Amino acid sequence: DVLKDPSGQQPIPTVWRETLAAIVERIRHGDREFHSGPPNVTNRNDNVSRYMEESLTAYGATLTALPESTWQTSVCQWMDGFWEVYVDLYTEQEGRSDLVLSLLVRESELGFAFEIQGIHVP
Repeated sequence: DVLKDPSGQQPIPTVWRETLAAIVERIRHGDREFHSGPPNVTNRNDNVSRYMEESLTAYGATLTALPESTWQTSVCQWMDGFWEVYVDLYTEQEGRSDLVLSLLVRESELGFAFEIQGIHVP
């Protein structure tokens, strides 16, 4: 169950993990506009794809698939209408990196809708 607890951060709900891993896979393979799925994923705006590309290029490392350990450090927070989600990213060069994928997640008729906010170093 996904908690709507505004009092603090919580671990990423299990029900979201497969979609979040698929999002990272699409980003890794250059599909930053998510044309090939998952169907319930969107960018915040037209600049998000370019912003993600610039962030990854500036960081200078190659993303890897999310290992199981990412769920021990990634978090979400209920914000009165949506969850802010921060997924720790991993690279070939470093393992766990300083990069974070940020998203908003809302309830929808499909279950949950994932809106990409970007990739950055917090």
